[in-house]
Parts: sequence; C-alpha cells; structure tokens
Amino acid sequence: MKRSLPFIFLLIFTLTLHGQKDSINITGAQSQKDYLREASNVTVSIYPVPVRDNSFTIKTDKVISFIKITNIIGQDVFRLQYNDPQQLIKVYLEDPKRGMYLVTIIFSDGLRVVKKIMVEQSE
Repeated sequence: MKRSLPFIFLLIFTLTLHGQKDSINITGAQSQKDYLREASNVTVSIYPVPVRDNSFTIKTDKVISFIKITNIIGQDVFRLQYNDPQQLIKVYLEDPKRGMYLVTIIFSDGLRVVKKIMVEQSE
C-alpha cells in the first residue's frame, strides 16, 4: 500500500496539470482568433501620437457612434455618444495627466476597437 501511494499521487498530479494546460491553450486560441477578425475589418488612425495640447484626431473608414477614453487604471476620462455618426472626430481632453490611455471606439455596426495612446504634457 505504501509503494502505490506515491504512484497514485503522481498520476493525479499529472492529470491535473494536463487538464489545466489544455484549457489555457483553448482559451488563448479563441481570443487571438477574435482579435484578428476585428483588426482586419477596420482601419483606425489616431494622431498626433504622443498626444500634446490636450487634443487628438481619430480617423476611420467606418462611422463612429461612441468614444470612451480611460486611463491605465480604468477610470473614464472622456465619454461621448454621437447622434450623427462621423468618420473624422477631434477629441479635446480637459487637463489630462501624462501617461497611457485606452481609446475605445464603437462603430455604428456594433464593432468595437480599442487603441492605446500616450499623452505628454504640453510644452
């Protein structure tokens, strides 16, 4: 009985690790596939980067219906829904702090794209 105990423990440990590895690979492959599908459908340009003078421009080949900007810890710093969707939008931020921000763009067809921008202090 004492000899079989380490073998049983090793078998259970190996099966547990194998099960965890498979679930991680499946999840990673699915999210990567969705990202590639979204990225090939739309072109988004944000300029100037890095952002200075509290404003930047977003230009796309689809019409934008909603924009949200969050700082790196998830706090919303800007939100705007457009009743008349547009393809070229100038965004003005009120006294932004220097750092990384996420720009979430939702198009009129429901597609969502998230881009990173860097904001630097005005000189």
